[in-house]
Amino acid sequence: MSAESVATILGRDTDITIQNWLELVERDAELTCLPLSRLERTGHLPKLLRDVVLRLRLDTGLTAPNSVAARDHGYLRRQQGYTVPMVVEESRLLQISIFRTLQRNLCSVDFSKVLLDVVTIADEVDSQLKQALSSFVSPTILKPVMVGLTG
Repeated sequence: MSAESVATILGRDTDITIQNWLELVERDAELTCLPLSRLERTGHLPKLLRDVVLRLRLDTGLTAPNSVAARDHGYLRRQQGYTVPMVVEESRLLQISIFRTLQRNLCSVDFSKVLLDVVTIADEVDSQLKQALSSFVSPTILKPVMVGLTG
């Protein structure tokens, strides 16, 4: 088996990563106190994970673009009644899920870049959290562009 990039693994295993994240969320009483459908709870994740994969594929030194998905996610979570700690906890669980996906694929990961990729993942997820919280606390400034996830 040839070595795969972290970006390739995460792109291929997006659904598994999301399922793992949902299982973690469903065990968290604080996060599940709000009754949401699976789509309402996970609808943002494919786009956030796509942004992580895009960031991993960026040439070193290039500035990462802002994540519209992260901004929309913050706005949506405010509308759904989340608190700031709940948004932070979801982000923490996303990192755990991503790293579990990588752990499951250790036999095929390209180790020549894996540590740099882990740093990039953590930086991107933290950046997405910052962007989500910016729109969460200032919802009138940043309007969402996504539709269909609130009903």
